[in-house]
Amino acid sequence: MSNILKEYKKAIKIKYEIEKQGKYFDYLYSPSRAKLRDLCWLIFENNPAQDDLNVFRNLFSLDFDHSKKNKFKEQKDKFRPIETFFKGETDPTNIDAINMAAIMVDFEPRPFKKFYDTYKIEGTKEIESTGKKNAITHHSKRRKYLSKFYSYFF
Repeated sequence: MSNILKEYKKAIKIKYEIEKQGKYFDYLYSPSRAKLRDLCWLIFENNPAQDDLNVFRNLFSLDFDHSKKNKFKEQKDKFRPIETFFKGETDPTNIDAINMAAIMVDFEPRPFKKFYDTYKIEGTKEIESTGKKNAITHHSKRRKYLSKFYSYFF
């Protein structure tokens, strides 16, 4: 699973590099905890998906509520792992922080569970279609799937 998590983080980082030049340039180009917190609020104000709300609850230990903006503003330190991840300074281990990073750059499939399931299904389908089940072929096919996946961004 750790290899799949590495691929998930790598894919989020690629999406970040694209998105930091886009709509949320002011928040993402030179990210700070305060900018990321403000971007997070902006994203969640616009009818987030249930999976995203679950990530919010898990990371901040509170439900998203429009009337609790002041309480949310106190959560700035929760964005430190995301800030340092985007800047390339650290490799986060907190899955909720990683999933929040995915939300902030609108990466799909998210959260990690969906990415993991997609990765497993695609890898299994390709292996079954060739009838080969050795580990080398399996990993090679996964890399091929991820190459196709990454090509959508470029």
